[in-house]
This record gives sequence, C-alpha cells and structure tokens, in this order.
Amino acid sequence: MLFTQLNKPDRVLRGLWFVVILLGVLVAAPVDAWQQQGASKDNMAGMDMSGDMKNMGPSMTAMAGHMYVTALRPKQPGDEEKVKAVVAQVRASIKRYRDYHKALEDGYVIANPNVDEPQFHFNNQANLREAEQRFDPTKPSSLLYFQTPTQRYKLEGVMFTVPPNASEDELNARIPLSVVRWHKHINFCAAPADKVKQYLGKHPKFGMFGSIKTADACKAEGGTFYPVMFTWMIHVFPFENDLKDVFSMNDDVPHFGSGQ
Repeated sequence: MLFTQLNKPDRVLRGLWFVVILLGVLVAAPVDAWQQQGASKDNMAGMDMSGDMKNMGPSMTAMAGHMYVTALRPKQPGDEEKVKAVVAQVRASIKRYRDYHKALEDGYVIANPNVDEPQFHFNNQANLREAEQRFDPTKPSSLLYFQTPTQRYKLEGVMFTVPPNASEDELNARIPLSVVRWHKHINFCAAPADKVKQYLGKHPKFGMFGSIKTADACKAEGGTFYPVMFTWMIHVFPFENDLKDVFSMNDDVPHFGSGQ
C-alpha cells in the first residue's frame, strides 16, 4: 500500500489525507456530477487565513490554496442561541456513541480501520444522504474519534456535510456563519498513474497538499483538475466548553473538553 511509505515528517498530514480518501469514497457518486459544473458561485480563490483561522492545526494549514473557508458574517439576533441549541442537541444525541460498538450497531462504518490514524471518521451513508435535503443535528454524516495512549476510539465530535453546490445562505440557515466557518476542498489536481508517488513527501505536487493549484498547471503535468472536491463540511466538538473550541479547525489535537 502506497501510504505505508510515509516517514515521520509526513505523519501530521497522513491522518487528514486519509480523510480526503474516505470522503472521496463517501460522496463519490453525487460529487462527480457537481464537479462537472465547476466551481460554485462563491469566491473560490483559496483559504482565508485572517483572524481566528490562524489557530488551525498543521494539517489544515498545509492545505492553503486547496480549501475555501466561509467568512464570518455580522452577528444577527439569535445566532449564538441557535448555535448553542445545535451544540446541545449534538452533545445529547452522541453520548451513547462513547461506546463505539453502538455506533457500529447504528450503521456507522469505520473508515480506514487498519490505518494508525490520530483521528478516525465513522461514516453513516444514510445520514449523508439525508443531509443533502435537510439538517438534523442528531444525525451527523460522521462521528469523530481520537486515538489516545489507552483508547483507540475515544469520541470527540461529529462532522456535518452539505452538497458542495449549496449556497452560503443555505449553510447559514443550518449553523449561522456569524459564529462558525464551513469549508470545502478546492483546486485538486489528481495525479496521472505514473506520478502517484508525488502525492506524498515533504514537497508533494498533487492532491490536497500539492503545489499545483490551477487547471493549467495540472494539465501541464498530465493530471485531472477538479475545481471543487467533496462536500461542504464542518466539525463540531460538543464536549468543549468554549464555542471557539467547539468549532475548532485544528484536528491535530483532541477535543474532549470537560464533558467527556
């Protein structure tokens, strides 16, 4: 398996890379159609690194130029209360999944179970399909588990998804953009078969961490360019105490909070 060739400097990137792989499997069918439409009407120039975005972990930061992150909107009356209500629903609904066996019983599937990752995604296809039509805080697309020295699957949160062609107004209706930032992956250059090793290493050329970020550069290397990949997504860590930490974009550290 190609990814077994990763050395220690690549470990920070490895976990998130596998998230990219699993998301490709998770949403491959519907996304193929959306990709043909090109980029959405939203500005897809790249990552906004302003303000609290500087608190992202190395994995997310390494994808600069391959991520679009929503800007914070002016706060409207009721926004924070709505967000807190969503977090409370998420926290209450996933407590049973502290025992990961119950997640498996309820239709969640471990992505890459044989890979030694810091963070694991347990995906639920039924919830993913429902998320295309409506938002239910009690039915996340994925459960997030962080590996600790004594526990391989320790529950830390969830991931919600929305089709990539959804508008930012639609995202705002689900979880207000004055408090949270959704993101999606963009500018993906898929490597030709003879260059797949260039997804990896300290200076990758292809993929979410690659130096190629434009269609022309991708074509010149014989790759296939996708202006938008996968869904809109957001991680929610409901056991954290501060809203900033509840919606943290640093996946390289655990988010158990005092509620675990």
